[in-house]
Amino acid sequence: MKQYDNVMIFDHPLIRHKIAILRDERTSMKEFRELVEEITMLMTFECLKDGVPTTEIEVKTPLEVCKQQVVKDDSIVIVPILRAGLGMVNGVHRMFPSAKVGHIGMYRDETTFQPQSYYCKLPCGIEDKFVVVVDPMLATGGSACDAIQLLKDKGCKNIRFMAIIGAPEGVSKVAETHPDVNVYVSTLDRGLNENCYILPGLGDAGDRLFGTK
Repeated sequence: MKQYDNVMIFDHPLIRHKIAILRDERTSMKEFRELVEEITMLMTFECLKDGVPTTEIEVKTPLEVCKQQVVKDDSIVIVPILRAGLGMVNGVHRMFPSAKVGHIGMYRDETTFQPQSYYCKLPCGIEDKFVVVVDPMLATGGSACDAIQLLKDKGCKNIRFMAIIGAPEGVSKVAETHPDVNVYVSTLDRGLNENCYILPGLGDAGDRLFGTK
């Protein structure tokens, strides 16, 4: 796959370890959800390294008063792409419990494989926030691109996208369609099958998160 300045593929032994368990068809729904949350937490450190609004405050230590940088209140919004993206929200919230949450609902047309939007509910003032869009699977890139464009149409300018498993086709599409959006993927897989599912992948993330199959 072509290298993109706005794409980071994680190469961390702890994430690789957790991905191996995540892929296993024998992994329980409970453990699957926990692993998705843990991997998201690890990715959040890097995703929020740059561009997060901060402010300076004074802190009194046992020895003296010093100045520290803290993340501004009410500056971060998590936007999961429904429904599988919900599984990643707690991972970001563990790092930033006060982050607000918006929701974008999309489903894949099983004939055309194109995303169809059916729901959108976003916090007021999102155009001025640091927005983190999350979806465990980045397959064709259609849903991710449409969700990002929807946010841009709402005035959002500071957007990040996080996925746990990505296919080269989807990563390339998002990177090229939205070169101003940083894309974070924990693992890059081989590619897509004839039904546009990621290989080797981990199956349907939504079904495995919520026990619907």
